[in-house]
Amino acid sequence: MAYTMDSTVGDLLKDGRIRPLLDQNFPGLAANPQISMFAGFSLRMAVGNPLAAQFGITQAKVEAFLAEVNKLA
Repeated sequence: MAYTMDSTVGDLLKDGRIRPLLDQNFPGLAANPQISMFAGFSLRMAVGNPLAAQFGITQAKVEAFLAEVNKLA
């Protein structure tokens, strides 16, 4: 399954292959206690959230992350 900007944060967190890449690209994000609030958000929605900048989440960074993640598929 290919991940896209329409995939949810929860989908990424559930995939054990993805979590290490998530931690590598966005340190501390997966372990953040508030991440569950965003589980239903698509990546597109998450990037648009004002809190995204606190975690270094930008459109370009998420697109690069998705390219890396989809190589695993």
